[in-house]
Amino acid sequence: SMALSNVAFAGPEEVAARINDITGGAAGDDTLIMLDLPEIAENGNTVPVGVSVDSPMTADSFVESVLILADGNPNPAVATFHFTAMSGVAEAKTRIRLAKTQNVIAVAKMNDGSTFIDRKEVKVTIGGCGG
Repeated sequence: SMALSNVAFAGPEEVAARINDITGGAAGDDTLIMLDLPEIAENGNTVPVGVSVDSPMTADSFVESVLILADGNPNPAVATFHFTAMSGVAEAKTRIRLAKTQNVIAVAKMNDGSTFIDRKEVKVTIGGCGG
């Protein structure tokens, strides 16, 4: 349909710019962050995603936020989670909508400004035919 063709997908450039805004251009380390996603999503409308950051979650060192981005969605920011030292653990689960096969990226920002990034590709199959 004509209407659909006018949807501008975010694309890796826009996602890179969003990540750059959070990280200030620093390369995020991927050691402490874990993005939990299916490699193949049979239904792009509801894809389970989990994210956890290995942090002591003390007043001195805690995760402030985790942003989940999808580089093939019209709106790349699909979820944001906010934490405080009182959260105890930095983990969250939600369901996201993925318009097509694409990369999903999680960006965690710590209270000291450091960032952690993990990314995974999710293959979206239409109607669960394994495409």
